[in-house]
Amino acid sequence: MDNLTHLDEDLQKVLSHWWFASRTRALNAVLEPLLPQKPDFSLLDVGCGAGNMILDLSRYGRVKGLEIDPRPVKKARERGFDVEQFDATQPMPFADNTFDAVTTLDVIEHTRDDLAVLADSYRLLKPGGHMVITVPAFMWLWTHNDDLNAHVRRYTAAELRQKLTQTGFNVVRITYNNFFIFPLAATLLLLRRTTDAKKELASHHVSQDEYQVEMEPASPLVNSVLTQVGKIEAGLMRAVNLPVGTSLIAVGQKPG
Repeated sequence: MDNLTHLDEDLQKVLSHWWFASRTRALNAVLEPLLPQKPDFSLLDVGCGAGNMILDLSRYGRVKGLEIDPRPVKKARERGFDVEQFDATQPMPFADNTFDAVTTLDVIEHTRDDLAVLADSYRLLKPGGHMVITVPAFMWLWTHNDDLNAHVRRYTAAELRQKLTQTGFNVVRITYNNFFIFPLAATLLLLRRTTDAKKELASHHVSQDEYQVEMEPASPLVNSVLTQVGKIEAGLMRAVNLPVGTSLIAVGQKPG
Protein backbone atom coordinates (compact mmCIF):
# COMPACT_ATOMS: atom_id res chain seq x y z
CA MET A 1 0.00 0.00 0.00
CA ASP A 2 2.99 2.29 0.53
CA ASN A 3 4.25 1.97 -3.08
CA LEU A 4 1.42 3.11 -5.34
CA THR A 5 3.35 4.30 -8.38
CA HIS A 6 2.37 1.35 -10.57
CA LEU A 7 -1.39 1.84 -10.02
CA ASP A 8 -3.81 3.95 -12.05
CA GLU A 9 -4.25 7.53 -10.89
CA ASP A 10 -7.75 7.08 -9.44
CA LEU A 11 -6.70 4.05 -7.39
CA GLN A 12 -3.56 5.82 -6.15
CA LYS A 13 -5.75 8.70 -4.98
CA VAL A 14 -8.10 6.44 -3.03
CA LEU A 15 -5.42 4.26 -1.44
CA SER A 16 -3.36 7.23 -0.28
CA HIS A 17 -6.33 9.05 1.30
CA TRP A 18 -6.04 9.02 5.09
CA TRP A 19 -9.50 7.52 5.67
CA PHE A 20 -9.04 4.62 3.28
CA ALA A 21 -5.43 3.98 4.32
CA SER A 22 -6.38 4.04 8.01
CA ARG A 23 -9.29 1.66 7.52
CA THR A 24 -7.04 -0.74 5.62
CA ARG A 25 -4.40 -0.70 8.37
CA ALA A 26 -7.06 -1.21 11.02
CA LEU A 27 -8.52 -4.14 9.10
CA ASN A 28 -5.14 -5.79 8.79
CA ALA A 29 -4.47 -5.24 12.50
CA VAL A 30 -7.64 -7.24 13.18
CA LEU A 31 -7.26 -9.85 10.43
CA GLU A 32 -3.56 -10.75 10.43
CA PRO A 33 -3.81 -12.79 13.68
CA LEU A 34 -6.92 -14.59 12.34
CA LEU A 35 -6.35 -15.31 8.65
CA PRO A 36 -3.49 -17.26 7.11
CA GLN A 37 -1.64 -15.79 4.16
CA LYS A 38 -1.44 -18.60 1.62
CA PRO A 39 -2.20 -19.02 -2.10
CA ASP A 40 -5.08 -21.48 -1.70
CA PHE A 41 -7.00 -19.30 0.79
CA SER A 42 -10.23 -18.20 -0.93
CA LEU A 43 -11.88 -14.88 -0.13
CA LEU A 44 -15.08 -13.31 -1.50
CA ASP A 45 -15.29 -9.50 -1.38
CA VAL A 46 -19.00 -8.66 -1.56
CA GLY A 47 -19.82 -5.18 -2.82
CA CYS A 48 -16.24 -4.72 -3.96
CA GLY A 49 -16.90 -1.66 -6.12
CA ALA A 50 -14.00 -0.96 -8.46
CA GLY A 51 -11.80 -3.34 -6.51
CA ASN A 52 -10.19 -0.74 -4.26
CA MET A 53 -9.64 -3.29 -1.47
CA ILE A 54 -8.87 -6.34 -3.60
CA LEU A 55 -5.21 -5.43 -3.97
CA ASP A 56 -4.68 -5.46 -0.20
CA LEU A 57 -6.97 -8.43 0.50
CA SER A 58 -4.88 -10.45 -1.94
CA ARG A 59 -2.21 -10.73 0.76
CA TYR A 60 -4.43 -13.42 2.31
CA GLY A 61 -5.02 -15.47 -0.85
CA ARG A 62 -7.25 -15.54 -3.95
CA VAL A 63 -9.92 -12.83 -4.04
CA LYS A 64 -13.19 -12.97 -5.97
CA GLY A 65 -15.29 -9.80 -6.12
CA LEU A 66 -19.04 -9.22 -6.48
CA GLU A 67 -20.54 -5.83 -7.30
CA ILE A 68 -24.07 -4.80 -8.30
CA ASP A 69 -23.19 -1.69 -10.34
CA PRO A 70 -21.80 -2.30 -13.87
CA ARG A 71 -19.69 0.88 -13.83
CA PRO A 72 -17.29 -0.14 -11.04
CA VAL A 73 -17.34 -3.73 -12.35
CA LYS A 74 -15.96 -2.46 -15.65
CA LYS A 75 -13.26 -0.47 -13.85
CA ALA A 76 -12.31 -3.40 -11.61
CA ARG A 77 -11.87 -5.64 -14.64
CA GLU A 78 -9.73 -2.99 -16.34
CA ARG A 79 -7.53 -3.16 -13.26
CA GLY A 80 -7.20 -6.92 -13.72
CA PHE A 81 -9.38 -8.02 -10.80
CA ASP A 82 -11.69 -11.05 -10.85
CA VAL A 83 -15.07 -9.36 -10.37
CA GLU A 84 -18.62 -10.36 -11.37
CA GLN A 85 -21.70 -8.17 -11.54
CA PHE A 86 -24.31 -9.49 -9.11
CA ASP A 87 -26.86 -8.25 -6.57
CA ALA A 88 -25.72 -9.75 -3.26
CA THR A 89 -29.15 -9.23 -1.70
CA GLN A 90 -30.12 -12.23 -3.84
CA PRO A 91 -28.69 -15.73 -3.19
CA MET A 92 -25.11 -15.46 -4.43
CA PRO A 93 -24.07 -17.73 -7.33
CA PHE A 94 -21.71 -20.03 -5.42
CA ALA A 95 -22.05 -23.42 -3.78
CA ASP A 96 -22.32 -23.89 -0.04
CA ASN A 97 -19.03 -23.99 1.90
CA THR A 98 -16.99 -22.40 -0.91
CA PHE A 99 -14.95 -19.62 0.72
CA ASP A 100 -12.54 -19.34 3.64
CA ALA A 101 -13.56 -15.71 4.25
CA VAL A 102 -16.23 -13.29 3.10
CA THR A 103 -15.82 -9.51 3.41
CA THR A 104 -18.50 -6.82 3.25
CA LEU A 105 -16.54 -3.60 3.64
CA ASP A 106 -18.90 -0.65 4.03
CA VAL A 107 -21.60 -2.58 2.19
CA ILE A 108 -24.45 -3.84 4.37
CA GLU A 109 -25.41 -0.32 5.48
CA HIS A 110 -26.61 0.16 1.88
CA THR A 111 -29.06 -2.77 1.98
CA ARG A 112 -32.64 -2.90 3.24
CA ASP A 113 -32.14 -6.52 4.31
CA ASP A 114 -28.67 -6.75 5.81
CA LEU A 115 -29.59 -10.03 7.50
CA ALA A 116 -30.12 -11.65 4.08
CA VAL A 117 -26.57 -10.73 3.03
CA LEU A 118 -25.14 -12.05 6.28
CA ALA A 119 -27.15 -15.28 6.11
CA ASP A 120 -26.09 -16.03 2.54
CA SER A 121 -22.49 -15.20 3.39
CA TYR A 122 -22.77 -17.75 6.20
CA ARG A 123 -23.94 -20.34 3.66
CA LEU A 124 -20.97 -19.65 1.39
CA LEU A 125 -18.37 -19.96 4.14
CA LYS A 126 -16.56 -23.17 4.90
CA PRO A 127 -16.93 -24.37 8.50
CA GLY A 128 -14.52 -22.28 10.53
CA GLY A 129 -14.55 -19.51 7.91
CA HIS A 130 -14.60 -15.83 8.80
CA MET A 131 -17.09 -13.05 8.04
CA VAL A 132 -15.45 -9.60 7.99
CA ILE A 133 -17.59 -6.46 8.16
CA THR A 134 -16.99 -2.72 8.26
CA VAL A 135 -19.87 -0.27 8.70
CA PRO A 136 -20.40 3.36 9.77
CA ALA A 137 -21.25 3.86 13.44
CA PHE A 138 -24.08 5.61 15.31
CA MET A 139 -27.30 6.82 13.73
CA TRP A 140 -26.93 10.12 15.59
CA LEU A 141 -23.92 10.81 13.32
CA TRP A 142 -26.16 10.67 10.23
CA THR A 143 -25.38 13.50 7.78
CA HIS A 144 -25.89 14.48 4.16
CA ASN A 145 -22.89 12.29 3.35
CA ASP A 146 -24.92 9.22 4.35
CA ASP A 147 -27.65 10.32 1.94
CA LEU A 148 -25.06 10.84 -0.79
CA ASN A 149 -23.69 7.35 -0.20
CA ALA A 150 -27.21 5.83 -0.26
CA HIS A 151 -26.93 4.47 3.28
CA VAL A 152 -29.93 2.89 4.96
CA ARG A 153 -28.55 2.83 8.50
CA ARG A 154 -25.53 3.23 10.77
CA TYR A 155 -24.74 0.71 13.52
CA THR A 156 -23.71 0.30 17.12
CA ALA A 157 -21.45 -2.53 18.25
CA ALA A 158 -24.37 -4.15 20.10
CA GLU A 159 -26.59 -4.07 17.00
CA LEU A 160 -23.90 -5.57 14.79
CA ARG A 161 -23.13 -8.27 17.36
CA GLN A 162 -26.82 -9.18 17.54
CA LYS A 163 -27.12 -9.47 13.75
CA LEU A 164 -24.03 -11.67 13.49
CA THR A 165 -25.34 -13.93 16.25
CA GLN A 166 -28.81 -14.03 14.70
CA THR A 167 -27.38 -15.32 11.42
CA GLY A 168 -25.38 -18.09 13.12
CA PHE A 169 -21.93 -16.58 13.58
CA ASN A 170 -19.75 -16.74 16.65
CA VAL A 171 -18.48 -13.22 17.24
CA VAL A 172 -14.68 -13.13 17.24
CA ARG A 173 -14.10 -9.37 17.46
CA ILE A 174 -15.99 -6.11 17.29
CA THR A 175 -14.12 -2.84 17.62
CA TYR A 176 -14.83 0.75 16.77
CA ASN A 177 -12.45 2.51 14.37
CA ASN A 178 -11.33 6.17 14.12
CA PHE A 179 -11.24 6.37 17.90
CA PHE A 180 -8.65 9.14 18.27
CA ILE A 181 -10.37 11.48 15.82
CA PHE A 182 -13.86 10.67 17.09
CA PRO A 183 -14.42 13.79 19.25
CA LEU A 184 -13.38 16.15 16.46
CA ALA A 185 -15.05 14.14 13.70
CA ALA A 186 -18.34 13.84 15.59
CA THR A 187 -18.34 17.57 16.33
CA LEU A 188 -17.67 18.48 12.70
CA LEU A 189 -20.35 16.08 11.46
CA LEU A 190 -22.95 17.54 13.81
CA LEU A 191 -21.98 21.12 12.93
CA ARG A 192 -22.19 20.34 9.24
CA ARG A 193 -25.68 18.96 9.75
CA THR A 194 -26.82 22.34 11.09
CA THR A 195 -25.51 24.34 8.12
CA ASP A 196 -26.59 24.65 4.53
CA ALA A 197 -23.08 23.80 3.30
CA LYS A 198 -23.54 20.43 1.64
CA LYS A 199 -20.63 19.81 -0.69
CA GLU A 200 -21.71 17.47 -3.46
CA LEU A 201 -18.95 14.93 -3.94
CA ALA A 202 -18.89 12.93 -7.14
CA SER A 203 -20.84 9.70 -6.69
CA HIS A 204 -22.18 6.90 -8.86
CA HIS A 205 -25.31 7.06 -6.72
CA VAL A 206 -26.20 10.45 -8.19
CA SER A 207 -24.14 10.74 -11.39
CA GLN A 208 -24.07 8.44 -14.40
CA ASP A 209 -20.50 9.57 -15.10
CA GLU A 210 -18.99 8.23 -11.86
CA TYR A 211 -18.12 4.69 -10.79
CA GLN A 212 -17.46 5.37 -7.10
CA VAL A 213 -17.97 7.98 -4.42
CA GLU A 214 -15.25 10.62 -4.35
CA MET A 215 -13.15 10.75 -1.17
CA GLU A 216 -13.66 13.78 1.07
CA PRO A 217 -10.84 16.23 0.17
CA ALA A 218 -7.98 16.77 2.65
CA SER A 219 -4.95 18.98 2.33
CA PRO A 220 -1.56 17.21 2.11
CA LEU A 221 -0.72 18.26 5.68
CA VAL A 222 -4.05 17.10 7.12
CA ASN A 223 -3.85 13.88 5.11
CA SER A 224 -0.34 13.19 6.43
CA VAL A 225 -1.24 13.91 10.06
CA LEU A 226 -4.39 11.79 10.00
CA THR A 227 -2.54 8.96 8.26
CA GLN A 228 -0.03 8.90 11.13
CA VAL A 229 -2.89 8.91 13.65
CA GLY A 230 -4.34 5.91 11.80
CA LYS A 231 -1.04 4.04 12.08
CA ILE A 232 -0.95 4.60 15.83
CA GLU A 233 -4.56 3.47 16.18
CA ALA A 234 -3.96 0.31 14.13
CA GLY A 235 -1.12 -0.60 16.49
CA LEU A 236 -3.40 -0.15 19.48
CA MET A 237 -6.12 -2.20 17.80
CA ARG A 238 -3.82 -5.21 17.65
CA ALA A 239 -4.14 -5.43 21.43
CA VAL A 240 -7.57 -4.06 22.37
CA ASN A 241 -11.05 -3.31 21.07
CA LEU A 242 -11.72 0.43 20.91
CA PRO A 243 -14.82 1.69 22.78
CA VAL A 244 -16.03 4.35 20.35
CA GLY A 245 -15.39 5.68 16.83
CA THR A 246 -17.02 6.77 13.60
CA SER A 247 -17.04 3.23 12.17
CA LEU A 248 -16.98 -0.42 13.21
CA ILE A 249 -14.96 -3.50 12.30
CA ALA A 250 -16.46 -6.90 13.15
CA VAL A 251 -15.36 -10.48 12.56
CA GLY A 252 -17.67 -13.45 12.91
CA GLN A 253 -16.81 -17.12 12.49
CA LYS A 254 -18.93 -19.96 11.15
CA PRO A 255 -18.83 -22.83 13.65
CA GLY A 256 -17.00 -25.87 12.40
